[in-house]
Amino acid sequence: MKQKILRLNQDEAGDWVAELSCGHARHVRHRPPWQNYRWISNAEGRASMIGGKLKCGLCSQGMDKPVKSKDRT
Repeated sequence: MKQKILRLNQDEAGDWVAELSCGHARHVRHRPPWQNYRWISNAEGRASMIGGKLKCGLCSQGMDKPVKSKDRT
């Protein structure tokens, strides 16, 4: 299931992580031939993908949106 990319951040190892509209996060790496995300390698490419869509593997597996502490009652 594709979800909108809200922002891109780097993790502790320097890898890029897409924060998705569903509440999940996904690592985005350009490692052909398995992962082809050439746009992640430069600032212009990353900026062009904000608002674009990316497949969320967790949503595809039926995983619920993560619950943030402020959302709990």
